[in-house]
Amino acid sequence: MRCLTGLLLGFVLTTPALAQDAPSRPAVDAPELAKLGDHGVGHRTVTVVDDQRRLVVEVWYPATVAGNAEPVTYSGSFTAEPPAAPTKFTRPGIAIRDATPASGRFPLVIASHGYDNDAIALSWLTENLASKGYVVAAIRHSDPPITDRSGFPQVLLRRPLDIAFVAGALPAALGDSPAVDASRVAMVGYSMGGYGVLTAAGAELDPAGPVVTMVPDGRLKAYARGGESLSALRIAGLKAVVALAPAGGSLNAWGADGIASITAPLLLIAGDRDGTVDYASGARTFFHQATRSDRYLLTYLGGGHRIGLGPAPAEMRHRLWDQDWFDDAVWSPTRVVGINLHFITAFLDRYVKDDASRASYLDGLTPRSNDGSWPPSADEAYGAYSPGTDGITLWKGFQRGHAEGLELLHAKPR
Repeated sequence: MRCLTGLLLGFVLTTPALAQDAPSRPAVDAPELAKLGDHGVGHRTVTVVDDQRRLVVEVWYPATVAGNAEPVTYSGSFTAEPPAAPTKFTRPGIAIRDATPASGRFPLVIASHGYDNDAIALSWLTENLASKGYVVAAIRHSDPPITDRSGFPQVLLRRPLDIAFVAGALPAALGDSPAVDASRVAMVGYSMGGYGVLTAAGAELDPAGPVVTMVPDGRLKAYARGGESLSALRIAGLKAVVALAPAGGSLNAWGADGIASITAPLLLIAGDRDGTVDYASGARTFFHQATRSDRYLLTYLGGGHRIGLGPAPAEMRHRLWDQDWFDDAVWSPTRVVGINLHFITAFLDRYVKDDASRASYLDGLTPRSNDGSWPPSADEAYGAYSPGTDGITLWKGFQRGHAEGLELLHAKPR
């Protein structure tokens, strides 16, 4: 009995630690390209300022890391169900605060969180990409609480302006610590961040549409189609754009033609049961409208809106409101993280780093993942990754039995 008690106690003590591992370190069932890269990861906080704004930016970068260095534990908070105070949470990381940057110049990825989210909730992505040789800058947008809808117009105005400003100002603010290759820039946005990166990528807001008219005093109209300040939103050196569950479709933000102004390669990731920003008028429509872009649409069949923040921290699992910021009702959050990391890595490596070998992870796949096949062979390890060749149509980089419930569409510019 004593031995059994010891085993049970050990299980109880170790299970929370496993559950709270850094989400940038993907689970064993993640596809091939989700795994961490070869670099150590550093983390620092930078403030960029001009005459109009002051923005705090969390920066992750490839670093030289000592073996005994203590990884960071991030702290954040999300708005709770009224009348409760915001819920505070922590999330373990792999990054080392203020670690020495690795030598070389690295592509820059600007990350934009969702409405009333926290930049550190993107650590599943930011740390992982930094380990693969990217400098990743997640903006701390100053959103009002999501429960205060009077602040919504201000978010519509500020989001693309914040992104464009940080993309332009950050390389000089960083100097060589770390060194950024400003000729190779990508953007990643979730939800309202998706609206922001699409607009900054060239999608032209409809000057007569509800998004522009919702912002008081015509302040957004100058940045809409035909506006005198439209060029201020453009990102120099832009090579690729990723939008997860992007907002804007249900608001008809860009009208029928605005998305067609995007020319950079585009990866859209969404759930077809997204009841928050709407899949049909959002990511699905954007895929068809972005006719000048080499574009992809990855769909979680049966998935909802919560595909961009990783697993809910322990502190966010006591109330459904809090947990629902993070966890999809159908899809395992750790599986979502692994799949997202795999495809975002393939996409950015291909279009930002010009790594042609990544094309086989994106192109020529059977559109529905369930339709892929891999005849059994006794010569392969149980967890082997599909090579996607020699008659094997299971999506390349996925493990047998773990390429289920997805759709990937691809369309070339015309």
